[in-house]
Amino acid sequence: MSLIKSISGIRGTIGGRSGDGLGGVDIVKFTAAYAEYIKREAGGKTGKIVVGRDARISGPMVAHLVNGTLMAMGFDVIYIDLATTPTTELAVVGEGAMGGIILTASHNPVQWNALKLLDAKGEFLTDAAGKEVIRMAEQEDFTFADVMELGSEYLNNTWGDRHIEMVKALSLVDADAIAKANFTVAVDAVNSVGGVVIPRLLKALGVKNVVELNCEPHGHFAHTPEPIPENLTQIADLMKSGKADVGFVVDPDVDRLAIVMEDGEMFVEEYTLVAVADYILSKTPGSTVSNLSSSRALRDVTRRHGCEYNAAAVGEVNVVAKMKETGAVIGGEGNGGVIYPELHYGRDALVGVALFLTLLAKSGKKVSELKKTYPPYQIAKNKIQLTPDIDVDAILLAVKDKFSGCDITDIDGVKIDFPESWVHLRKSNTEPIIRIYSEAETMEKAEALAEEIKNVIASLK
Repeated sequence: MSLIKSISGIRGTIGGRSGDGLGGVDIVKFTAAYAEYIKREAGGKTGKIVVGRDARISGPMVAHLVNGTLMAMGFDVIYIDLATTPTTELAVVGEGAMGGIILTASHNPVQWNALKLLDAKGEFLTDAAGKEVIRMAEQEDFTFADVMELGSEYLNNTWGDRHIEMVKALSLVDADAIAKANFTVAVDAVNSVGGVVIPRLLKALGVKNVVELNCEPHGHFAHTPEPIPENLTQIADLMKSGKADVGFVVDPDVDRLAIVMEDGEMFVEEYTLVAVADYILSKTPGSTVSNLSSSRALRDVTRRHGCEYNAAAVGEVNVVAKMKETGAVIGGEGNGGVIYPELHYGRDALVGVALFLTLLAKSGKKVSELKKTYPPYQIAKNKIQLTPDIDVDAILLAVKDKFSGCDITDIDGVKIDFPESWVHLRKSNTEPIIRIYSEAETMEKAEALAEEIKNVIASLK
């Protein structure tokens, strides 16, 4: 069993003894600590908290525990039920709530679930706030409300459609152009909430022909839910048969977007943000931001438009902070996460779909032709499984020393920049692994660079 506590929330495998997996006691303690933190920040006042969930099979059980605990802490719950992460973020602001909790383990397999914590702006908690919630949960530093001060639960299932209308209303989304292009679009929503919202979005944008794969939101994932090439063979085969112009794949909570080209090849998750940013910058020049593990292609495309690119530490909260600091017009992460401040500061696959389809319609190109207009980088994503005897900090320090003559960034793990490539090592916040991302002009060179780093690490154990 696994239980991981981080500044963004608590994530674990369902079941087991308290503290070993994500069991009922863990859910209640962490929810209560979050509610107590929100109440103290408001000077002892309580109010509304929004709760949404993805479609994984543990979702109803976790929702009952979370909603009941919030009411026990004196908060009213606006339960939006099946909802994407970005929908929940928008609902927090739209409902005037004091915060929100998203019940999703994102790309993790079916046995996982998680509580992701939002502030009143619908954004993830800061590092300091997240650490304080963890402390309060571990020390059980919270007090439940008296019987006359208990909260209530209100069901509101309108936010999916409201989100779609907000995306459609964006000034750079052109539904008329999309409709005139007469696209046939395939969607793989891995049997989660994206299976409800993405087809509805496409129809609202004027797409008449939608091919649905794994769009029944029953939570029994048809394949490993992370939207990476090895998990997307079903939609790739469909695209190879010539049945659609473009394919979209989302993860269970719909904050990541992968694109499949008309020939069945991957557009590559890294290039979701690159393409959307290219379109945004062509209309509204400004700075861009991605994290240290994202492709150099965004930097290159940004400079092609005469604009400034900045890198942030990995994690949505860090990217958002850098975007606000630099006034970025577009940003996100190389895992297919598009953050467009025109709507909100959160990764949003609905925004990504609408902007990409607008770009595709206006370009008059096939998806594969569009891909050829961007810098040709290949990124390799490797990992090393952690065991209790591995000292991650010592490994990162040793790697940093070994490559001390190179351009090194250490705000988040260790990133080593070479003239034609780079490699980034960091401990995952969500899994017991060290991630090794490397990029070069070919996949062979990127993988070779990763292997070189793995060999260095092996020699240090």
